[in-house]
Amino acid sequence: MPASTVNKDLQAERDKGSFDRNEFTLWWVGGKEKLKEKQDLETFLANDPDFHNETPIHFLSHKELYEETIRQATAIFRKVRKFHEERGNGDPSNYMQILGGLLGNGIIRQGNPLGIHFAMFVPALLGHGSPEQQAEWLPRALKCQLLGTYAQTELGHGTFLRGLETTATYDERTEEFVLESPTLSSYKWWPGGLAHTVNYCVVMAQLFSKGQCHGIQPFIVQLRDEESHMPMKGIVIGEIGNKLGMNGVNNGYLGFEKVRIPRKNMLMKNAKLLEDGTFVKPPSQALTYGTMMFVRVIIVRDTALHLAKVATIAVRYSCVRRQSHINPDQPEVQVIDHLTQQYKLFPSIARSIVFKLTSDNLWEMYNQVTSELDQGNLERLPELHAIACCLKAVTTADAAKSVETLRMACGGHGYMTCANFYNTYGFVTAACTYEGENTVLLLQTARYLIKVWNQALKGQPLGPTVQYLNSFIQSRNNRHAWIDTVPGIVKALQTVAAGKLRLANEHVEQRKKAGYTHEEAVNLTSLELAQTAEAHCRAFLVQSGHEMIEKLCQRVSPALAKVMRTVGELYAYNEALDSIGSLVRFTTISESDINRLQSKLESALLAIRPNAVSIVDGFAIPDVLLGSPLGAYDGNVYERLYEEAQKSPLNKEPVNKSFHLYLKPFMRSSL
Repeated sequence: MPASTVNKDLQAERDKGSFDRNEFTLWWVGGKEKLKEKQDLETFLANDPDFHNETPIHFLSHKELYEETIRQATAIFRKVRKFHEERGNGDPSNYMQILGGLLGNGIIRQGNPLGIHFAMFVPALLGHGSPEQQAEWLPRALKCQLLGTYAQTELGHGTFLRGLETTATYDERTEEFVLESPTLSSYKWWPGGLAHTVNYCVVMAQLFSKGQCHGIQPFIVQLRDEESHMPMKGIVIGEIGNKLGMNGVNNGYLGFEKVRIPRKNMLMKNAKLLEDGTFVKPPSQALTYGTMMFVRVIIVRDTALHLAKVATIAVRYSCVRRQSHINPDQPEVQVIDHLTQQYKLFPSIARSIVFKLTSDNLWEMYNQVTSELDQGNLERLPELHAIACCLKAVTTADAAKSVETLRMACGGHGYMTCANFYNTYGFVTAACTYEGENTVLLLQTARYLIKVWNQALKGQPLGPTVQYLNSFIQSRNNRHAWIDTVPGIVKALQTVAAGKLRLANEHVEQRKKAGYTHEEAVNLTSLELAQTAEAHCRAFLVQSGHEMIEKLCQRVSPALAKVMRTVGELYAYNEALDSIGSLVRFTTISESDINRLQSKLESALLAIRPNAVSIVDGFAIPDVLLGSPLGAYDGNVYERLYEEAQKSPLNKEPVNKSFHLYLKPFMRSSL
């Protein structure tokens, strides 16, 4: 068993912190009440024997993993319901905190097959269901008396929604829809929990009535009998197989063979179909995709939490591990003392904090826009859609790279499954493609940017996230004067985005004049357009992080404010250095400016160094959720690694039967 004392090097790091770690934690978690509830719930679950396996799940077969995951998932729901009811709060929305982020994935390591029920099925009912439909379906869904998923992606089509092939044809005689999968490529593919877990589903399908196609609409379909769990008539259903990660999620496929559902099962909060088959259009087709926007907001938040988790593991390990000499006449130093190691670690800390701040900002925007939608105001919906698209794309891509960087920063031990990098990598890299493939999302943002660019040229008002285009157009001097403050970097990155947008728009128009259709011209300019959307997003991230850190610094102690500003500066300097080519192209930055920027980044790394452990401790992630011997709070890395090795089934017997069956005859034979 690991020693009960804390590793002396790790304790020394905690002792040198310059700020109150608890103050940071209260901000990170959201206040005293949320921290108390978080800690109580974590303790409640961590001490429960239902969530402790003598044999780690990575030694289980695929079938055993699913069965164990279902056992844990149902146990969690029962116990969390009891936890909240004992405290006089039985609100089903409390389940959300155990489905995603760190708590859900910390307890259930390979993903929760019930997570999609609350993450997408319930939001789909809320976003698409009429008041009458919500009254019928929501009470049972919230109590988990029925379990659902959300089926949109098909074997042959994903992000391109208009290409979906599943059909729902209205039969006026019976007032029913007939759902069909006309081709193999039209089979629904990927929905979590679909294979063997849920019994209902919100299905996105092409609506046909009176011989016309009315586009993608949502339908609620019963997949399995509520008593026997056998598939309903015409339902072809199963699991898609093993994946890079998230193998407990029970992703499935779904086909329809003339499946009939009543007219009332088309969710009609937005679009409607009358009894005679007359289609009533929604105020905006974008309302159909509201569930996806909600999920993209959640993805940005969860990405920040995943990064905080792996940064905690890598930083703590880097303080315990000693490697190489800086001065030949002195002992080996902690790995974290090497500046190269700090450059691997600290930008990920900064990304986690900035992504968290930006997700808070995005959440406020989402709530404001959805409130306006309820009042019939659709004006800011395209802006929210555009920023949610690119933020999802950029944060998940950056997180996937960061997890791999942090894994390699832990050397060979980081490669071990028990180090728990692979689990997190499975979650964040999956997010690069689900709920919109990242490149396609960037192009959707670019389409919006092209539109607002032309509005700006006409002097029309612009939304807050694209206001900078007006300044760029009015300045007439496209090469922005470089200033190496964070606000200066924000303006420089906005200039890069605006400059790339101007050129991309010009190149689209030039190609159209050369005879290409608009669509062909856009495709031939798509590299520039995707890069433009990314530049727009990175400018927004630096701006959002800086503005929200400054707001935070007005209400926290000077010591914490100093650390937070340094974190924000590191993020800005790193983003600027990663964009040097574009900054040279669109601003007046010089070689001496670049050298000074590099020095500022190195100074920021050194400034964070004494507080690195205090920051990751401030994330307040208990060992049970970290799930890594490299990142445990006590820092007893080697003892914990040895203990993990003993859990291998191969170590349960001194001689494996393969020796007598294969090795011994092989070694005694004459080749």
